[in-house]
Amino acid sequence: MPHRLRLENDTDMGSKKLVAAKPAVLLTGGNPQIAKADGDAPVQDYIAAMPGWKRDVGRRLDSLVVRTVPDVRKAVRWNSPFYGVEGRGWFLGLHCLFYSGAALRPLPPVESKKPDVRYFHIHEHDPFDEELLANWIRQASELPGDDCF
Repeated sequence: MPHRLRLENDTDMGSKKLVAAKPAVLLTGGNPQIAKADGDAPVQDYIAAMPGWKRDVGRRLDSLVVRTVPDVRKAVRWNSPFYGVEGRGWFLGLHCLFYSGAALRPLPPVESKKPDVRYFHIHEHDPFDEELLANWIRQASELPGDDCF
C-alpha cells in the first residue's frame, strides 16, 4: 500500500514539514478506517487504503463521479466516502448506495430496507459498465439527496 504524505507542524523550526501518513487500519469487513472529514483529500486517502482490486474500482468510481458531476462535494463519514451536490444533499456512497435510487432508470438492481435507496454491487471479476453507472450518477446528482450528516 503506498504511503501518503501529509503536512505536520515542526515544533522546533516553527514551520511545516512533510511526513509519511500512518497506513490506515482495515476494519473487519476489509474497508479502511478513515477519520470523518470533508473534501477530496480524505476520499483519496480512503481509496489509497482500499485493499487490492477494490482500490482500482474505487479510483474508477471516484473518477467517474468527478467527470459526471464536476461540482461534486466529497466527504468521508462512517468509514465510507460520500458524494453530494451543494444545497441538494448526498446522492451516492462509494459502496454504490444511491439515496434516491428508486427514482433512477433503469432501476439499480439491489433493494434496501429504505424504499428510496437502491444499491449496485461490484464484485472482483464483474464487468464494470461505466456508461450505466455514469447515467445513474448523473440522474442521482440531479435529484434531492439525503441530509444524512
